[in-house]
Amino acid sequence: MNDKLNAYRDKRDFDKTREPAGDEGASRGGRRFVIQKHDASLLHYDFRLEIDGVLVSWAVPRGLSTDPSVRRLAIRTEDHPLDYIDFEGVIPEGEYGAGAVLVWDTGSYRNLRADKGPHSVGMEDALEDGLIKVWLEGEKLRGGYALKRTDDGEQSRWLAIKMKDDAADARRNPVSTEPESVLTGRSLDDIADESAND
Repeated sequence: MNDKLNAYRDKRDFDKTREPAGDEGASRGGRRFVIQKHDASLLHYDFRLEIDGVLVSWAVPRGLSTDPSVRRLAIRTEDHPLDYIDFEGVIPEGEYGAGAVLVWDTGSYRNLRADKGPHSVGMEDALEDGLIKVWLEGEKLRGGYALKRTDDGEQSRWLAIKMKDDAADARRNPVSTEPESVLTGRSLDDIADESAND
């Protein structure tokens, strides 16, 4: 079993939740991302980047912005398995993270700190350094985003910042104007209602 997923597995009872447990020997080197809208005790967005065989994860209470002047708090959470990338459903009451989850955006990314000659930084090192710069190619979000760690706590605090580029738009607010799943078109209420009728 992948040691990086121990914290994830320790928090869940897979006899009760439909969340994936994760497979051993997951592929490495992929560059996918997902943003999941999660109606847990507090509504938030989980931003996940595929790094070294897992989905490295942050909880972003207000979601990512398209406005470069906006800094959004992002709290680092436990790594998730790669097969979580398309998880939608309801985490049962009483389980960690109970509530409805949908895939708000997904796509690929590239590391903007790579290919810088002698100053090139891989994703694993960028994570360790506390400065990640990626270009997202999603269905709702596109362009450069920076994640910058602001402390060294176990659940460290980061800032998520839209970089200034052609995809930046201070007038656009996709978090409020595009609330549905990019996979199924469902809302959180739709997912919760369907689960209640199972």
